[in-house]
Amino acid sequence: MPQYLGQVHGYNSEQIGSVMAWTGLPQLVIIPFVPKLMAKFDARAIVSVGLCIFAGSSLMNTHMSLDYAGDQMWIPNIVRAIGQALLLAPLAAVAMVGIAAQELGAASGVFNMMRNLGGAFGTAILATIVTKREQYQSNIIGSSVTLFRETVRDRIAHLTSYFMAHGSFDAAAAHHQALVALGKIIRRQSLILAFSDTFAVLAIVLVFAAALVILTKKGQASNVGASRSSCP
Repeated sequence: MPQYLGQVHGYNSEQIGSVMAWTGLPQLVIIPFVPKLMAKFDARAIVSVGLCIFAGSSLMNTHMSLDYAGDQMWIPNIVRAIGQALLLAPLAAVAMVGIAAQELGAASGVFNMMRNLGGAFGTAILATIVTKREQYQSNIIGSSVTLFRETVRDRIAHLTSYFMAHGSFDAAAAHHQALVALGKIIRRQSLILAFSDTFAVLAIVLVFAAALVILTKKGQASNVGASRSSCP
């Protein structure tokens, strides 16, 4: 999401932070109630619900357009915050099922390491998907943008006239600027579609992960959450 806001809409760090804050702030309100849920429900079910909510928020971002920016991401970010808040503690509890008390420290370290490693791999994979899908979408759009189409010629003529009226006195240079501008428009549209496709892939992966969590070993994960909530 930060890459989308920066690459497509040119948001600076402050603007991106103000948008992403709605993914973190609601979790401060929800997380304190998660241990109580873990004391009443199976931690695997809580994690699966959280993953499905997370997937739903990703599906909400699969219809992006040039007008889809920070204001339109407000609701998906809040939904994503709810899903993430239901993941953190229950997922750790599920991972610790069957671990002896004297090995909890080492197991927790391995779990955190794998979570960070998984985040790094996930970010790299999603970035690769964005790149590949951008190339694909660019080829699809580019095949329709040819000089044999009257609408394309009209668009180039309009852009040429615009650059001629704004400081370019050479018709050839203005025409070249028009072609460059048209190429940038195609790239921007391709990038938006690529991010939409990537969010769809992310949603599918999250739903698949939710199904896998249900198949994990059942243990006293909920009791772990309950004991944590009762600690001072």
